Amino acid sequence: MRLFIREHIPLTLIVLLQLIIVTAVFYLDGYRSWEVAAYAALLGLCVFGAYLGYRYATHRSFYQMLGRQDMTIEETTSVAGSAPLPAAMRDWLAQQYKSYDQLRLEAERNRENHVTFINRWVHQMKTPLSVLELMLQEDDSERGASMREETDRLRKGLETVLYLSRLETFEQDFAVERVNLREWANEVILHNRRLFIRSGVFPRLEADEELAVHADRKWLSFILEQLLANAVNYSKQGSGGSVVVAAYRSERGTVVEVRDQGAGIPPSDLKRIFQPYFTGENGRSFKESTGMGLYLVKSAMDRMGYPVEAESRVGEGTIMRLIFPQ
Repeated sequence: MRLFIREHIPLTLIVLLQLIIVTAVFYLDGYRSWEVAAYAALLGLCVFGAYLGYRYATHRSFYQMLGRQDMTIEETTSVAGSAPLPAAMRDWLAQQYKSYDQLRLEAERNRENHVTFINRWVHQMKTPLSVLELMLQEDDSERGASMREETDRLRKGLETVLYLSRLETFEQDFAVERVNLREWANEVILHNRRLFIRSGVFPRLEADEELAVHADRKWLSFILEQLLANAVNYSKQGSGGSVVVAAYRSERGTVVEVRDQGAGIPPSDLKRIFQPYFTGENGRSFKESTGMGLYLVKSAMDRMGYPVEAESRVGEGTIMRLIFPQ
């Protein structure tokens, strides 16, 4: 109703102005009967009022559609009314929706094809990588150790790409189970032992035996691997420092922390570390950051319904905190 009134205010002013002008012309021409003039003006207003009532009745659903902010595209294309303007608008919206839907379906197909290609490509790359790792198992030379380090990096990179593509279909690749935190953390640390050995950083696990959460074990392992990789990479290599994985209960629930003694994150970067492709000051200094690790951590935790926090001081280290409310 408000939209209808606002739209017809100019028309109403023009009609009133016309009535005033016509009455003034008759008055200046010698017709001085105010009763006749008022009667004519009243008839004109009645006709104009009847027109406004008819227009509102025939365009009511149209104005209601324009006045709502929460209507879906399907609702806008089913607006009733046989008046020319609502009918034309309905047909135009239906055509636009059809074109949009075709573009959406095409984009969805392209995205699915891209995800399928990435997944197949990653699995194809894993085969020759596994062969290389088998060939290097018995090579204890310094050259073999260096090559194993590079194959580890390749495998981590491929796994990151694979998990990034799986985020699109997270619900299809998600299975909740009870995860014993000490057992799970110890398993991830052992899986990444080469990372700690070659960096000269020592892991330390602080978790009670009975602590457990309900989550997807595979995604949790990927999350912890990303946090451990960051903690090690930003620690002083060969310094003999440590990375602590701690699990405990608090008033907020069960908490898993990854604490390092590395460079720390500047306050100006701390609010942006979970954004995709953001490397920050440390990433530019260490030159190995992709800006995707913490983004994947945050995205996976959000999809599981759990928060993740970061606390850091420059020169003292960083604490990454996974929170599992009761």
